[in-house]
Amino acid sequence: MHSFSYVNGILRCEGVDLNEIANRFGTPAYVYSSATIRDNYQRLDAALSPLDHLVCFAVKANSNIAVLSVLAKMGSGFDIVSGGELFRILKAGGRADRCTFAGVGKTREEIAFALREGVYSFNVESEAELARINEIAGELGLVAPIAIRVNPDVDAKTHKFISTGKSKNKFGIGLDRAAEVYEVAANLPHLKIRGVQTHIGSQILESGPFAEAAGKLASLVEKLKTTYDLEFFDFGGGIGIVYDEALESGSPAWWKQDGAPPRHITPEDYAAAIIPILKPLGLRILFEPGRFLVGNAGALLSTVQYVKQTPAKTFTIIDAAMNDLIRPALYEGWHEIVPLRQSSEEKNPMDVVGPVCESGDFFAQDRALPPLKSDDRIAVLSSGAYGFVMSSNYNSRPLLPEVLVDGGHYNLVRERQTYEDLVRGESIPH
Repeated sequence: MHSFSYVNGILRCEGVDLNEIANRFGTPAYVYSSATIRDNYQRLDAALSPLDHLVCFAVKANSNIAVLSVLAKMGSGFDIVSGGELFRILKAGGRADRCTFAGVGKTREEIAFALREGVYSFNVESEAELARINEIAGELGLVAPIAIRVNPDVDAKTHKFISTGKSKNKFGIGLDRAAEVYEVAANLPHLKIRGVQTHIGSQILESGPFAEAAGKLASLVEKLKTTYDLEFFDFGGGIGIVYDEALESGSPAWWKQDGAPPRHITPEDYAAAIIPILKPLGLRILFEPGRFLVGNAGALLSTVQYVKQTPAKTFTIIDAAMNDLIRPALYEGWHEIVPLRQSSEEKNPMDVVGPVCESGDFFAQDRALPPLKSDDRIAVLSSGAYGFVMSSNYNSRPLLPEVLVDGGHYNLVRERQTYEDLVRGESIPH
């Protein structure tokens, strides 16, 4: 679900004309829909209602504090992977005791910060990390709550860069060693075993891998619950979203794959696959969706600069670039691209590219789109997850503004960087 649609031929986000935002704040710019975020959260929360559960938004998907505040006000917990993300949660009005702290490379400073703030649980990825958390907790005179991330060796059938649950991935402890590592944790004096965690990947569009992971882990969780009096089982995230033709047809799909029919998974599908396996555990179940809550809630607005015709291609060059939205360049992520003014003209194939000096700086290749000309505005849809958060200053391009829409109103929730911001903190030695 999302709140971007044409009204009288003009693309709107909820009740706001996106041209108005582009006129006021310029392009490129990110725009987010509060209604979409709320609706996605409520739908998932309702689907999971047969379970004692907590939805913990994966902050890495979109860390703007205004977006985090929308979710915090709805009662969301948070899945964090850095001390900086915890800092953002606190600034947004969230609570540390509703945060799980994941990630394979937590530093001493991050662990200490999270312990002092009272984080709900560390999702531990290795025995070395267990030892480090135990040591730091002892130095602070605290007891660290932990859950060990167990890797069930499940093929999530997603892109290899966002698959995390197979034995060859860097994450977690193998299912065959989990009981042994829990015994190690139980003998460390400054740790409290609170739960078990798993996460098999991102942008998963079938319920099968989730059911397989739940089934593989259920017996282990039951044994650990008996031995260590567990409080929760953290099942991670990974629910995929609509990227392909999300606006024009409403058909749920992903990237185009060899003419295959569209694939998708709904919150109801997801819940139906896992609830029968997870409910008998008698534990609180944590979920860590990121993309599902915010992906379709965002759009990247951009303006056409030039149209370049060659014997082989039509290149439509826009003012957004791979440093603003890296998904297409990083793993050929597919985003629907539409003009802000609806067009009925015949579509023709073109490459939509940015100004960065890399051949990988593209948003679409051989995409059939209506004719575009200089100064036309477009929207790159489904950009609310892994968009701004993965952006950079490559080619010394300032970071973009972010705008949050709520009904008929909108607010600038991050200012566009200036050229002065680019060199702030730099100096030339004397």
